[in-house]
Amino acid sequence: MTRRILFFCMGNICRSPTAEGVMRAKLAAAGLDVEVDSAGTHGYHVGAPPDARSQQHAARRGYDLSALRARQLVAQDFDRFDLVLAMDDDNLARAERLCPPAQRQRLKLLLDYAPQAGKRHVPDPYYGGAAGFEEVLDLVEAACDGLIEVLRRR
Repeated sequence: MTRRILFFCMGNICRSPTAEGVMRAKLAAAGLDVEVDSAGTHGYHVGAPPDARSQQHAARRGYDLSALRARQLVAQDFDRFDLVLAMDDDNLARAERLCPPAQRQRLKLLLDYAPQAGKRHVPDPYYGGAAGFEEVLDLVEAACDGLIEVLRRR
């Protein structure tokens, strides 16, 4: 049974905290008790809040990311979390190198839960404009809805 989910990207300031915030809200609305966290494969931003643009775009849709702080993915996360969900193949590959072989089945791409999106990766919006942050939210919301449906069936 899935009781703990970790989302991760590169720096843990745009995509993965957005996924954490969206999933927390959707779990609360669904009445499901699942622990959610996020991390980054790199330690660039440890302790920092989500990117201001991520927070602004999320807030417009009713998601509060302000209390979240970046942290780095560690090997112990694969023991602690039932699902460890990557935003893209590059970060998935980095996590696979860190992940004990016995825990590999826990690693997946977030967009595996949104096949209707027609994409494998949640693109990094960091160097782009507002449209990139909106696309992240669209993809993350779709994947979180799909994940909620999977959790309900279990």
